[in-house]
Amino acid sequence: MTGRGWKSYAAVAAVAIGLYQLVPADGWWVSGWQMAVGYLGVAGILLGAHRLPRRDRLPWWFFAFGVGANVTGIPVSIYCQEAFGWITLPSPADPLFLLLYPACAAGLVVLIRRREPRGNWTALVDIATITTGVGLLAWVYVIKPVAVGQDIDIFGRAVQAAYPIGDLLLLALLSRLLRGGGSRGAPFWWITGSLGAFLVGDLAWVLIGDLGDVGAALESVRWLHRSIDMVFLVAFVLFGIGAQHAGAKDLSAPGLPRPVRLGRLQLALLTAASLTAPGLLAVQLYQGRVTDGAAIVFCCSAMFLLVVVRMVQLVREIERQAARVAELARLDELTGLPNRRAWNDELPRALDFARRGGRPVSVAVLDLDMFKRYNDAYGHPAGDRLLKEAAAAWHSALRKVDLLARYGGEEFVVLLPDAGPDEARDVLDRALRATPSGQTFSAGVAVWDQAESADELIQRADEALYQAKAAGRNRITAARGEPHAVPPPRR
Repeated sequence: MTGRGWKSYAAVAAVAIGLYQLVPADGWWVSGWQMAVGYLGVAGILLGAHRLPRRDRLPWWFFAFGVGANVTGIPVSIYCQEAFGWITLPSPADPLFLLLYPACAAGLVVLIRRREPRGNWTALVDIATITTGVGLLAWVYVIKPVAVGQDIDIFGRAVQAAYPIGDLLLLALLSRLLRGGGSRGAPFWWITGSLGAFLVGDLAWVLIGDLGDVGAALESVRWLHRSIDMVFLVAFVLFGIGAQHAGAKDLSAPGLPRPVRLGRLQLALLTAASLTAPGLLAVQLYQGRVTDGAAIVFCCSAMFLLVVVRMVQLVREIERQAARVAELARLDELTGLPNRRAWNDELPRALDFARRGGRPVSVAVLDLDMFKRYNDAYGHPAGDRLLKEAAAAWHSALRKVDLLARYGGEEFVVLLPDAGPDEARDVLDRALRATPSGQTFSAGVAVWDQAESADELIQRADEALYQAKAAGRNRITAARGEPHAVPPPRR
């Protein structure tokens, strides 16, 4: 939908929600207005989803089903109260109200899986840690009083406990969505705002219910009661706004995973969650009676295991990054070949191995001919491409045991184990013929004398290279001897 379209929808919804405060104090008027706004939200979701590609519609259908079921529960609840005086739990409306949670949870799961196809175990552990801490508080102050302390049957207790459990489920998945990767355009935040509004509305009723007589007095205040209802109305239409926004088409697109790191806010949340169980234990000890010991022990055990898993993940990530940094430090960024540092580490080891086995070793220094002229004629990007293509071509022409490294600029070095002067020249001849883009190189090759150092060996090969250049380039010259001329390769 165009920007004007979804903005018009949002404006109509805002007016309808604002006028809710003026609706007559009649059950059917109130429920009818709530239904109108709620179904306006459902219509917005379905209309927006219809304009998306078929594959991207599924999460929105889940959201529409959950909101539609929840809204449908409103008139059912009013009818049961006025027609049958049914005010106890469970009522026929409760299954409809509760369908909001699994439906929205399913939509969130689909979004998370599509936005991060490879999964994100680090985020999952973080969210499990936070949810465990919040879940302990919910059990002690909401679920347990409902499940144990009220004079209703077991089905009523189960239904009443299902609401905070559903809120915990949505909180966990919403946190996981926020912790993950993917696009964060306007529809992402409309969905986040909608689910957040549901949680805020439920929390408001929980707090009022925990205040006893004071809560009952507050609930009788018309504007306050309706203000909380308006929070749910806002939640209904925010889904519709998100679905109709032009950015909804990008919501399910896969994105890069977020970096594995602990920001300040994330660290604060994890710390607070980890301290929930010992903090609650301290409060109950101060009050002189530990009433939730089993729950505290369970939470502490779960937290301990989650923290251990998180530490293992961090250590492994650090190890992977350290290995990657070490690898990058030994590779040339342009060609992907070993760099001078890797060469300086490898050559002494190869000479030591050859000394112990009495085997020959040859070293060659290669230099692309007229590379500066090529750069000036075609530009530096073309020069970089030539270096990469030449490195790949030479690597393919060499033996598997040979080591090709970039020494600097257009200069390369080759380590040729078990190669005497003739075999070394044959290998380098193949590389010379494989040089791409009609280019050539000059090379100096030196055979190790079993006594000189690595630096001395490189020095002899480098001197031979300059002899090859002086002799006209496009040739391979043996160190401390007559140049071994190679005719220009056939093209």
